Amino acid sequence: MAELIQRRIVYTAEDLKTKVAGMGRQISADYAGKDLVVIGVLKGSLYFFADLTRSIDIPIGIDVIAIGTIPNTTSKTGIVRITKDLDLDITGKHVLVIEDIIRTGLTTAYLVQNLEARRPASIKVCSLLVNPDQQLINVPIAYLGYEISDTWLIGYGMDVHEQGRSLPYIAELERKG
Repeated sequence: MAELIQRRIVYTAEDLKTKVAGMGRQISADYAGKDLVVIGVLKGSLYFFADLTRSIDIPIGIDVIAIGTIPNTTSKTGIVRITKDLDLDITGKHVLVIEDIIRTGLTTAYLVQNLEARRPASIKVCSLLVNPDQQLINVPIAYLGYEISDTWLIGYGMDVHEQGRSLPYIAELERKG
């Protein structure tokens, strides 16, 4: 396994803590009095999801969904397979999908479409990072942490070959080749 070389820290642990707290306050205000289920998309959103749900101060349901890519297909079509489905029934409930990063939007759009078939009251997306220049399809992003460019990032749930996921900050990596 090649060594991962960090170019620079893009968002410090303190930056992330402040941003996530603000997002949690906004979600709490927007969904006050509503039946909200917050769904984390594993594995990348794990740390963001945990911190965000702790910063939401209204009653919420919490669940996770895991998706797997289909080699040589997902990057072109957005079609994925669900490897861990929801345990909660979301019918008639407001749903907020938590993503770590949205680049093309294809995978998130597929996931939203899948969840819409379960007849929630509403469905919106919250993503810590979004690259608007790479988006190929519009997804209902209601809450956005940061807009990014086409950089390789690691930390705070994001990994390269399962390395770096547990870093408390987000760093940009050197691109090889």
